[in-house]
Amino acid sequence: MTQLSPLNNEISNSCSAFAFQHLQSVQNSAARLITGARRRDRITPVLRQLHWLPVRQRVDFKMAALVYKSLHGLTPPYLSEDCQLVTDLGRQQLRSADVHTCAVHWTQTPLGDRSFAVAGPRLWNNLPVEL
Repeated sequence: MTQLSPLNNEISNSCSAFAFQHLQSVQNSAARLITGARRRDRITPVLRQLHWLPVRQRVDFKMAALVYKSLHGLTPPYLSEDCQLVTDLGRQQLRSADVHTCAVHWTQTPLGDRSFAVAGPRLWNNLPVEL
């Protein structure tokens, strides 16, 4: 139903595929209930009509928005500390300094990769530069 993008691969580590399928099923049922669409109708046009993103893409959007707010000081300090630009850390200036990339913390476990301090900056760095 949804096309895979590099962003989906990052977030897929934070939640099981089963959980995403279950949430997507709930969202599809709610969309059908609201619009009166039948079970056999394709759900993508219905979601577009409602201006709803599929669950995986909504999670990506919400996390990217939270990282944006963290980088601009619009979140509490405990979140802002997790998202810092590479140029703000006092590291050596590189040619990529004009590109706003976040420092991604290194973790030793897959559970650590699910934390906001890792998943958020990794998602942010995978966004297109034009954004």
